[in-house]
Amino acid sequence: MDKFIIEGGRRLEGVVEVSSAKNAVLPIMAASILVTGEVTLQNIPEIRDVSLFCRLLKELGANVSFLDKTLKIDCRSINKTLALYETVKEMRAGFLVAGPLLARFGEAKVSFPGGCDLGSRKINIHLKGFEKLGADVRQEGGYITLCGKLKGSRCYLDYPTHTGTENIMMAAVLADGETIIENAACEPEIADLANFLNKMGARIEGAGSSTIRISGVSSLVPCEYSPIPDRVEAATMMMAGAITKGKVFVRNAPSKFLGAPIAKLSEMGIAIEEKEDGILVTGPEKMKATEVITGPYPTFSTDLQPLIASLLCIANGTSIIRETVFDNRFLYAQELARMGARLEVSGDQLTIESVDELSGANVMAQDIRAGAALVLAGLCAKGKTTIERVYHIDRGYDGLCEKLSMLGAQIQRISEKKLTS
Repeated sequence: MDKFIIEGGRRLEGVVEVSSAKNAVLPIMAASILVTGEVTLQNIPEIRDVSLFCRLLKELGANVSFLDKTLKIDCRSINKTLALYETVKEMRAGFLVAGPLLARFGEAKVSFPGGCDLGSRKINIHLKGFEKLGADVRQEGGYITLCGKLKGSRCYLDYPTHTGTENIMMAAVLADGETIIENAACEPEIADLANFLNKMGARIEGAGSSTIRISGVSSLVPCEYSPIPDRVEAATMMMAGAITKGKVFVRNAPSKFLGAPIAKLSEMGIAIEEKEDGILVTGPEKMKATEVITGPYPTFSTDLQPLIASLLCIANGTSIIRETVFDNRFLYAQELARMGARLEVSGDQLTIESVDELSGANVMAQDIRAGAALVLAGLCAKGKTTIERVYHIDRGYDGLCEKLSMLGAQIQRISEKKLTS
């Protein structure tokens, strides 16, 4: 397995460009199942989750080509409605094929999803929504089996889950009549999915708000589409500039979707200038402690929680992070402690006492964002940091080493063979 080797202490400076959003691309890939024709997606990041989703679509019978960040998906040839455990177990987004398969073919059999180990991430909200639309839902042998002709209905979500909102929305697009999703998730990636579906002929209103109305249509037509920029990657690059006391311009950063992290970073004394084509970040000599509470969009994203923790390790004072979304998202704390951080986990709360500096160490990425948090810590740490299991990071970041190197970081990817030769 590959590793990242980082020599810390380099001030980052320069311009970096953000890729399209992973959390927009994957649902859009799933939605391509709904149309009998070739969909063309532009500026698609070359990340592991996209490759896994391509594999899943091919296993269903779709024709898929991915070249020079252009992804072409033709689902006319789909001849299976079974999404196997071997593929779906590697990413939670794999379960997003359930809604489109059910809507188009009247049936689907999909394995329980996998992905990052963030605690309990139940899919019962998806299943309740499918049942409201008229599907018969059965669970057996680690698989969910769905069947039935769908009819529009009112679906209230017990929690505003973004994947649940997307799955139900995709299922409702071809259903008879009107569907109303209440207490829907409001993430911009959901609005982007709706924009893609509407471009293909769907009739969706209110996506991006807590109430979404879908008028079912009989069929969709193919289109070309470019998903929105990745707000999590943008925030990651902003924090990389801040933690190294650098000056980084994050081109294509979607500032309108980054209100909560911009507010928190500003509270910490980080200078942020929002410009027409991106965000300029200048790190202070010393950051200030703060309190962070995660929650559904537009509050502070749980995906950014591990990353800001790395910054708070070297901020003046005592910081508090409270995690309200997932129940197992502080596993990275023990890795930061190996680098000299002073942290204490108590239930859903992480308390961070500042230290003057972090020290390089051998650490391990447990999930995508925890891995990115360790990269940030390594960038500012004294000495060498070795990060193992970087395949987690590969699931969500396109060319992270290369982008940081262009800003002046001393970071390289090394295979296990090179390390032992």
